[in-house]
Amino acid sequence: MTSSAKRQPTWLGKTLAGAILGLALSFIFVAFFAWYGPGGIDARDKVQFNMWMITPVWLTIFSFSYLFNSAKQAWLVLGGLTVLLYGVFFMLRNAL
Repeated sequence: MTSSAKRQPTWLGKTLAGAILGLALSFIFVAFFAWYGPGGIDARDKVQFNMWMITPVWLTIFSFSYLFNSAKQAWLVLGGLTVLLYGVFFMLRNAL
């Protein structure tokens, strides 16, 4: 492996990216399920299920944030995905 292909031990940057952007991503993943999943937003007991699903989704994203090669890559990928998904969500909400 070349030195540019190695994972850099930038723990603080990866941790912050996973914590902040991972939480935002978990909110939007659960929002997609809440609004467009079975039964829509008004399904019985779906609110409680959605609330409890945020933590496992967030911790999964958070743990995988350490697999990025650098903190910059983690911020760019997670941030880009967050902006993209929130944009798609709000476009769908306004269109329907």
